[in-house]
Amino acid sequence: MNFLAHIYLSGENEMITIGNFVADAIRGNKYKLLSPEFQVGVKLHRHIDTFTDAHPIVRQSTKRLHKNYSHYSGVIVDILYDHFLAKNWHKYSDMPLEQYIDNFYDSLKAHFDILPERFQKLMPFMIADNWLLSYAEVEGIQRVLNGMNRRTKHKSGMNLATNELKEFYAEFEDEFTRFFEELIATSNAKRTELTKAYNL
Repeated sequence: MNFLAHIYLSGENEMITIGNFVADAIRGNKYKLLSPEFQVGVKLHRHIDTFTDAHPIVRQSTKRLHKNYSHYSGVIVDILYDHFLAKNWHKYSDMPLEQYIDNFYDSLKAHFDILPERFQKLMPFMIADNWLLSYAEVEGIQRVLNGMNRRTKHKSGMNLATNELKEFYAEFEDEFTRFFEELIATSNAKRTELTKAYNL
């Protein structure tokens, strides 16, 4: 899953949320040097990724893209699923998306010093362009895919994937909706298990 989903699935604990958000920048067992709440966030992130990558519904979405985007298909699906989470946010939270995202940005600013360097560099651009809120519109997803394509030196062709999003919009949305209910359940269970293990 992409940024918005990881943040949402973290629950209400601020440090667990930040740990989940930055987990991709923390390699191997280095998370053990961090605070217990941060460790929970990293472990939760890895559980979410493992569950997502193996899930048959996600593989169905990925298969639709594989011919044109090969091993980048999974990355694209993560981004598309964040679009459907943002678009349908009212189904998953009572707090308006804009307020939820502003609260998260405030949290990042307050804990800037503990963010990995990669995310310290990323954060100003994320906030200035309001990436998370932009996910709700296809135009916002297009900008994300454009950026991802540039990072692959234009080898991935990911910038073209909004064509498939538009063509198979109903199919992708249905797959996201069915999958996300299961992801919420497993994430809540894993978070409860981890917080108990760490006596939080």
